[in-house]
Amino acid sequence: MKSRRAEAARVNKLYEWEELRRPRAQYIAGVDEAGRGPVAGPLVAAAVILPAHPRIPKLNDSKKLTQKTRERIFDYILETGIAVGVGIRSARFIDEFGIVAATFSAMKAAIKMLAFRGYEPDLVVVDGYPIPDLKISQEALIKADNRVASVACASIVAKVVRDKMMEEFERLYPGYGFANHKGYCTKEHVERLTQRGPCPIHRRSFEPVRSLLADGSPLNTRRHVTG
Repeated sequence: MKSRRAEAARVNKLYEWEELRRPRAQYIAGVDEAGRGPVAGPLVAAAVILPAHPRIPKLNDSKKLTQKTRERIFDYILETGIAVGVGIRSARFIDEFGIVAATFSAMKAAIKMLAFRGYEPDLVVVDGYPIPDLKISQEALIKADNRVASVACASIVAKVVRDKMMEEFERLYPGYGFANHKGYCTKEHVERLTQRGPCPIHRRSFEPVRSLLADGSPLNTRRHVTG
C-alpha cells in the first residue's frame, strides 16, 4: 500500500510544472527525442499537448519503463492527448547536417505538426537545451522527462515510434539485429556490422561505421523483399 501511494505521489508531481503555468499558457507542448546515440536508424522527436488532468497511470521517462508498459501508455497518450506531433530525421540527414542539427530540426517538425492539427502551443518545454530560432515561448529543463508530464509522454511517443521503425528495418535489412538493439552500438551489433558491412540506414559519420567504410568495407544495399 505504501509503495502504491508513493507511486501515485510521483506521478502526480509530474503534473505540477504544467499546472503552475496553465493560467498563462492554454496549450503546453512537451518535446523530447529518441535516437541520438545509435549508429543506425533515424532520430525521432515528439511533441505532446495534454489536457489539464489526464493522470496517466505509471507515467515515467521512457527509459525507465518496460517495452510493454511504454506501448500501453503510448496508446493511452494517443487516445487522451489533445495533440501529438512527430518529427523524423534520417541517418542520411544526420550524416549531412550533424546530430545536433538533426535533433532540433526533428523537434521543430514535431511542433509544426501540432499546429497543423490545429493546436499551436503557447509554451514549449523541451528536455535538454533550448531549440534555436523557435518562434514560440519555451523553457528548457535538464531531465524534463523526469519532471514534466508532457515531456515524459513525448519521450514515450518518440521511443515507441522509433522502435517500431527499427523493427521494420530489421525486415528490410535482416541479419543486423535491429529489432533487438534498435541501432545502438551493442556487442551483437558491432559483430554483425563487421561481418556484413554497413547498410543504408547506418550513420556513416558515426564510429565504427566511419572506420569500416574508410577501411574499404562495402555498403550492403541488399534489401529483403517478400513475395
